[in-house]
Amino acid sequence: MRRLEQAGIVLLVLATVALPTAIHGWPATVLGNVFVAAAVASGLALLWWRSHPRVVAVGGGGLWLAAACLGDYGWFPDLALVIMALLAAVTALGWRGRAAWVTGAGLAAYLVVFWLVLATSPVAVVMFSVPGFLAGTVFRLRREAADELAQRGRELEEERELFADLALRHERARIAAELHDIVGHAISVMIIQAAAGQRLVDNDPARAKQTFAAIAESARQGSEDLQRLIELLGGTEIGGPDLSLIEEVVTRAARSGLDVSCRFEGDRDGVAAPIAHIAFRVVQESLTNAMRHAPGAAVRVRVNGTGRDLTVSVENDRSTQERPAMSGTGRGLTGLRERVHEQAGRLLVGPTSYGGWHVEATFPK
Repeated sequence: MRRLEQAGIVLLVLATVALPTAIHGWPATVLGNVFVAAAVASGLALLWWRSHPRVVAVGGGGLWLAAACLGDYGWFPDLALVIMALLAAVTALGWRGRAAWVTGAGLAAYLVVFWLVLATSPVAVVMFSVPGFLAGTVFRLRREAADELAQRGRELEEERELFADLALRHERARIAAELHDIVGHAISVMIIQAAAGQRLVDNDPARAKQTFAAIAESARQGSEDLQRLIELLGGTEIGGPDLSLIEEVVTRAARSGLDVSCRFEGDRDGVAAPIAHIAFRVVQESLTNAMRHAPGAAVRVRVNGTGRDLTVSVENDRSTQERPAMSGTGRGLTGLRERVHEQAGRLLVGPTSYGGWHVEATFPK
């Protein structure tokens, strides 16, 4: 396609300059031949209008003006004015923004000089320059708009990929947090109960049996929670959680041997499912940490729905037994804080004055 365009330019120059000059009579003088060569060269400069429009505009325009200055030594074909129209269009393509206005003023001055040198009709000069310049301007503006749209499209694609990556990371972090809560709680209960069962199996078989039953229940509950998570990830619709889940996890913890109590205050209905879910995870994580780091301590859970906020607090006393050899990942409270903040809530965590530990989360209803 590019070669066809270049061949067309060469044929155009031959048809508008060389062929009419040959038919009319080729000049016999040196300056006459220089005149024809300058006119032909100004037309052939259009071969590089795509890659070097400014060079073509300045160089081709200079050669065209030189040919006009040598017009007395040769015959100037009227068809050659087509080259001037094309050079005017290329001039409009070479500069953009404020420089385009300066270029337009420069072209106007150039045409005045050309008209004075050639001593031809000003109408012809205008007809073979201004329309070409305007056409080049329209073409340049459309190309700039297309380039801007293409650039914006690339930016939007990059932003889309960035948001997709962030969404993927966020979803992975959410899944990791859910797995931590489900598996961490179940394993903590099983490890503590298994250690207790080992001590009781010879001395108190009945209590050992209860302990192993608690282990089985914890494993079964963990399996059910994992199955629920898998169904959620698979797109299965599951009823939204409510604050009753807190009662369930407290009851299971009590059956596992934890000295835990739970008190509800105020209105417990009308809490959004996401907030109820995070409130449940706050209690679950706090109970898990109490089992790990404060065995034998009393734990108090309080859920207060009075007013515009929902407050969930878990507080345990100082440990009264030897801590089991269990190490956490260190991500539990960090992930919990992030999820609480996602629901516009705040999380307060820290030791109590009597050596215990306190966790409190507050959410807007």
